[in-house]
Amino acid sequence: MHASMGLRLVAWIALLMIGDVPTIGFTQSPCPGIHVTILNIRSSTGTVDCALFASPAGFPKEVLHSAIVVMVLKIKRQEARCDFEDIPTGSYALVVIHDENMNGKLDTNLWGVPKEGYGFSNDTKAGSGPPSFADASFPYDGQNLSFTVSLHY
Repeated sequence: MHASMGLRLVAWIALLMIGDVPTIGFTQSPCPGIHVTILNIRSSTGTVDCALFASPAGFPKEVLHSAIVVMVLKIKRQEARCDFEDIPTGSYALVVIHDENMNGKLDTNLWGVPKEGYGFSNDTKAGSGPPSFADASFPYDGQNLSFTVSLHY
């Protein structure tokens, strides 16, 4: 009787330890990279598009031609996260767009004012136009880097 009780106790302890593995194992991405949480998404309609630039060339408008990585993500419960892995060290800037109608671009009105959500690294604000690469750029040392970008509508 004591042997079966001891065996049950060992089994429960093992089960409890195994149950904690996903919590421990997945709190950080196993690959170093740039991990961006997108805040203030108005709705779960459409996609969130994240574009990572390594130079001022084409920043921020020429996403498909100039960004080194572009991610298009479905939105779940008004949340999204872009994970850029295997990125070399350097200086980068990020553009995030909430493409609500999924046409692949940031829609604007007649005066060029965005009608969809947008954001930049460093939470750089757009004044009379988009910010410069220098204003939105950040250094990346090859380790895990996590930050947030708030969308503006």
